[in-house]
Amino acid sequence: MLNISTLNPNLIALLVLLICGVISQNTTIIIACALLIILASLPVAQPFLPYLEKYGLNWGILLLTIAVLTPIASGKIGSETLLKSFTSWQSLLAILVGVLVAWLGGRGVKLMSADPTVVAGLLIGTVIGVAFLRGVPVGPLIAAGILSLFYTGTK
Repeated sequence: MLNISTLNPNLIALLVLLICGVISQNTTIIIACALLIILASLPVAQPFLPYLEKYGLNWGILLLTIAVLTPIASGKIGSETLLKSFTSWQSLLAILVGVLVAWLGGRGVKLMSADPTVVAGLLIGTVIGVAFLRGVPVGPLIAAGILSLFYTGTK
């Protein structure tokens, strides 16, 4: 018989999140939770978790940046299109929103580093948004950036 008291509560939390991913049919949550459950369950993989925790965000940002810049490298977005970005109000607004979001993301990284107690809430909110609202998991940085606007002393 399974003894619930011997189960790791962190793995149970990941399993619940995995189930949320399955229910909402969100492959990002499913893959992330499944990989973390496997890594956390294998004693040989335990040393990699702190490394992944420390550098994973940077790797994710790097991969996301590469994905966003790939259309320029592939030629789908040429220099003419880039220059046209400065000719319409919609494109100029998009540039301003991009600047705002990047600034908020930077504030979010600082807040998450300075006040780790908010990380759990941001993660729960992001998982809910990804699993049930078809969002994408870039939310914690922007959410932390928005949250930082309500914190006094956070720059």
